[in-house]
Amino acid sequence: MGHWARILLESIMADIQELKAETRDRAGKGVAREARRNGLVPAVIYGDKQPPQSITVSRQELEMKLKTGLFLSTLLNVAVGDDKVRVIPKDVQFDPVRDFPIHVDFLRLGKGAKITVEIPVQFTNEEESPGLVRGGVLNVVRFSIEVSCPADAIPEFFEGDLTGLDIGDAIHVSAIAFPDGVEPTISDRDFTVATIAAPTVVETPTDEEEIEGEEGEGIEGEGEEGAEEDGEE
Repeated sequence: MGHWARILLESIMADIQELKAETRDRAGKGVAREARRNGLVPAVIYGDKQPPQSITVSRQELEMKLKTGLFLSTLLNVAVGDDKVRVIPKDVQFDPVRDFPIHVDFLRLGKGAKITVEIPVQFTNEEESPGLVRGGVLNVVRFSIEVSCPADAIPEFFEGDLTGLDIGDAIHVSAIAFPDGVEPTISDRDFTVATIAAPTVVETPTDEEEIEGEEGEGIEGEGEEGAEEDGEE
């Protein structure tokens, strides 16, 4: 990873988003339904050897964060009154019919906590890949890599550099640059992240094959007509 790319990545990791919340004093299905009618989503904060904390968050704000596709690997400061709790989302439940969020679980993160998260892979320099330039196809084996990392240093993405890759070549995890303290959870093999596959060629019949086919159909048809005429006689 280049110098400026590392600086950018560090700045991204340092930018912790905030999510406003309200304390939910009562539990139960009736209370949860009422919260949803008011545009809120019930949630709970747990972990770090502390009692669970029931809260509600704005459904509109939550859906905006969900649309990024990175919600479950995003570090958040949940603002509950004057307190801010460092968390990472662990699970989101959706309505099975209308597909909107109905509950969220947040993991409370203590100082120096290390967590396991899925980080997406972004592929770069496609124009520098001889295999892709010649019509090859990028076959992505893993769209994300599961890693163990410090809770306050979660990468936004990993870079898969396609420079110089030809048809039949592959990117393995060993070619991915990991920031300090970030390690893949699979450590016993150099697994494949993506390959450059040969283009799929669809064979089309030649003019001669088409002509032969048409002649064959004509001959077969004449034979059938002749047989019918013979039968009529």
